[in-house]
Amino acid sequence: MERVVQTAKKSGAYLFNSTMGFFLLNVFFVWLKTYMVYQHDFSLGAKGPMQEFLLFFNPIPTAIILLSIGLYFKGRASYWTMLLMNLVQSIWLFSNILYYREFSDFLSLNIINSGSSAGNNLGKALGGIIDPTDFLVFADIIVLTLLIAFKLIHVNRHAVRRWVAGLTTLLGVALMFVGYGLSESDRSGLLVRTFDNNYIVKYLGLNEYAAYNIYKTQKTAEVKKQATPKNLEKIEKFVKSNNTIPNAQYYGTVKGKNVVMFHLESFQQFLIDYKVDGEPVTPNINRFYHDQNSLSFDNFYNQVGQGKTADAENMLENGLYGLASGAAMVNYGSTNTYQAVPNMLDQRGYTTAAFHGDVASFWNRDNTYKNWGYDYFFSKPFYKGANKDDYNIGYGMKDKIFLKDASQYLDQLPQPFYSKVITVTNHYPYDLDKKNISINKTDTGDKTVDGYVQTARYLDQAFGEFERYLKKSGMYDNTVIVLYGDHYGISENHPKAIAKLMGKDSVTPYDLANWQKVPLIIHSPGLKGGIKHTYGGEIDVMPTLMHLLGISTADNIQFGQDLLAKNNKQVVPFRNGNFVSKNYVKYGGNYYVTSTGTQINPKEDPRAKAIIDNDQNYVNDSLTYSDQVQTGDLLRFHKLAGYKQDDPKNYSYKQDDPKNYSYKKNDTLKSLKDLEKKKPTSAMQKTGGKIPEYETNAPELGGEPQTIPEAISSSQ
Repeated sequence: MERVVQTAKKSGAYLFNSTMGFFLLNVFFVWLKTYMVYQHDFSLGAKGPMQEFLLFFNPIPTAIILLSIGLYFKGRASYWTMLLMNLVQSIWLFSNILYYREFSDFLSLNIINSGSSAGNNLGKALGGIIDPTDFLVFADIIVLTLLIAFKLIHVNRHAVRRWVAGLTTLLGVALMFVGYGLSESDRSGLLVRTFDNNYIVKYLGLNEYAAYNIYKTQKTAEVKKQATPKNLEKIEKFVKSNNTIPNAQYYGTVKGKNVVMFHLESFQQFLIDYKVDGEPVTPNINRFYHDQNSLSFDNFYNQVGQGKTADAENMLENGLYGLASGAAMVNYGSTNTYQAVPNMLDQRGYTTAAFHGDVASFWNRDNTYKNWGYDYFFSKPFYKGANKDDYNIGYGMKDKIFLKDASQYLDQLPQPFYSKVITVTNHYPYDLDKKNISINKTDTGDKTVDGYVQTARYLDQAFGEFERYLKKSGMYDNTVIVLYGDHYGISENHPKAIAKLMGKDSVTPYDLANWQKVPLIIHSPGLKGGIKHTYGGEIDVMPTLMHLLGISTADNIQFGQDLLAKNNKQVVPFRNGNFVSKNYVKYGGNYYVTSTGTQINPKEDPRAKAIIDNDQNYVNDSLTYSDQVQTGDLLRFHKLAGYKQDDPKNYSYKQDDPKNYSYKKNDTLKSLKDLEKKKPTSAMQKTGGKIPEYETNAPELGGEPQTIPEAISSSQ
């Protein structure tokens, strides 16, 4: 026993009084907190002994490499360097905890670089995500610092021998290669098929993911310089081989009509017909969904990646997927060549305009929209009182106020027009001031989730007011309204709350795959509607809409399929390489029969394996080729018959500044008035300026404050 005590004392003295001991303490703490975060905060889906071992092992190599930097110094410099390296890794870990909690993905260099486009709002979102326990990743640094300060850890003033420091670093490098070798044995081609960042972190580690992401980002920057027209040949062949044949029953049925793309922020399919305490959450959208003149799709999925809303816009207007890392609108929106819906319609006589109640620079919209061919972009500065605190919440203007102000510009657009209206109130953190609340929260016990139905109800009311305005203005009968949800509102990192909302005890990956459904409703008076069960996603909206308008997409480089076409593949790729099809679902590394949710093992069913492999090849090729189009700017080599690439310099989204005359020649409002004179087809012109007043019950504008009906309120 005495020998054990003596050994323990010597070990303690070594850890607390030697440089190498302090190094080992830091390695242990970095490993411990990283592994705990893997298990508690990330959903990495480790299966089997090998993956579990790699999850346990992978924090160690980079911890050794980075912390060993301190071994090349002596005395206090050595100790503080090690603490600094610990801090750097802890900040990276902390940042990813917060980002993953909301976005189910890891931070990338592109996302960090795009912070300026999202910076004015990012803090608001992350502020609501933080849990006090997240700060425990810094606890060891604080404790070690205090132990040094109070001399409970004695700083060894002698330098570690150089060969010892060098061997320690080499040990970390060697262990990294060992981890990579084991990873390749379990999943070959790990760094070739990198659709899912979870795999990189699960197999190699969070720090290795950061290094690989930086390398890949820099390599991607070189792709455009080296791209040639030949790079487009195999992509054109793939796109043509997967083209759908337009449905003759629908092709051109809304030709020449106005189009309003109504963007339902963070709105999920489960909200349709969903009730809280017997009260429908979204009565206006429910009615619209079931209308006889609405084409509604109940197997329609969001397919966004890190770009979230920006990815949805990219898919709907270009037929191109979001990127594996970052957002295309930020990375390439200012410089790439596009063949976007606004520009194509603009060249067919449409006036094109986008409306958004936030600053123009968010997601680089002010530059990207010029490249996409939008004639006008009415952002926050165009709306009266837009900077009043009471008119804003979360990510911009409250929807009711924003839509009322936007209507005055929609009135002035020469018809036909193509417009996109982006709402923002139903965005995380789902907070709403009391005077605008008209339904109870849900009672899942998850504070992130429970307010979601309240902001969704507000969005539904705002849409109802907008719909009534279109009818009063006379534009409704000649307009196609496309309602779409851009991405999930409640991420899969809230499984208990999701289960309760779904009325289940727990959720499976199959449930989470279906949780990715968002609404798509295409409505126009006279259109033969109905609820369609076709499996599709946001990538499919562009060809579907264009064919309804009577415009062929046969020669476009786009990766969607007409949802109304009889030869639609009904395969829905997700950005991480998973998919849903009419036959099978691949999600979270598991496979399920789509119709029943029964889990299967493809290796045990040759027929299922053949179908799944074919679908997976289609998914992989679609994502890879779409990425190549964007990273290589390959559309600059593509000639589309009858299409002329517009010059972004032709557009200006500025307001008139009376103190600066140079603005006047490009002033948006002046330009719009000039266009109205040349083409007097706007609702304003047709009615001689007698547009009915936009009606809203927004309390900020004099409406009655919302209240929760007593029958509902008393049930909680």
